[in-house]
Amino acid sequence: MRAVAKEVGVAAPSIYLHFADKAELVWAALTDKYEQLAAQMRTADLAAAEEGVRERLRAQVHAYCRFALHNAGHYRLMYEVRQPSVELSRMGSHPARLVSRRLRGALAACADDGYPLTLPLHQAANTLWTGLHGLVSVQHSLSVNSSEDMVLGLADGLVDILVGAERTAGPAYPPDTPVERLIARTVSNEGLPGPGVP
Repeated sequence: MRAVAKEVGVAAPSIYLHFADKAELVWAALTDKYEQLAAQMRTADLAAAEEGVRERLRAQVHAYCRFALHNAGHYRLMYEVRQPSVELSRMGSHPARLVSRRLRGALAACADDGYPLTLPLHQAANTLWTGLHGLVSVQHSLSVNSSEDMVLGLADGLVDILVGAERTAGPAYPPDTPVERLIARTVSNEGLPGPGVP
C-alpha cells in the first residue's frame, strides 16, 4: 500500500479512504482487464449467435484463450500472480466474476436448450475455467510454442467433455453435488459489486 501511495503521490493512509484493504486495491487495479476479457467473450458470443448455443459457448472459450495468448503479461497478472487472501464470502465480488458469469451463462444456455452438462452448472463452469487456465498457463510457463489452433483444439475438447453433443428434450442439468453447492455459495453475491469494483 505504501508503494502505491508513493507512486501516486499521496500519503499511505489516504489510500484507505478509497480501498478497505490490499485485496480491494488489487481488484480495482485489475478490473479493466477482466472487463476487457469479458467484453471480448461477449463479442465472440454475439458473432456466433446464429450458430447455436454450443457454438456460442465454444466462441467464448476461444476468445478466452486468444486473450490469454495475445495478452500474456496481463493474463499473468490476472491469474498467475498470487492475490491477497480474502474470506470466501467476498470472492463473489472479485472482478473475475465477469468472466465466470459469461462461462456459466453459456453453459446454462446449453443445458436449457437440451444439451446435457456432465457436471452441475457451477461445477461445470469452474471446471471449464480452470481447464482453460491450465491450457494457457502451460503455454506461458513452459514457453510452449504451440499454434493457436492447437490450443483452441484442446479447449474444444474441454467443451466436448462438459457439454453433450446430442440434444435431449427439455433442460439437461445433472443432479446437485456438494462441490456444486460450495461453488454456488462462493459466487452467490456476484450481483453485488464490492467496494472499488463496478
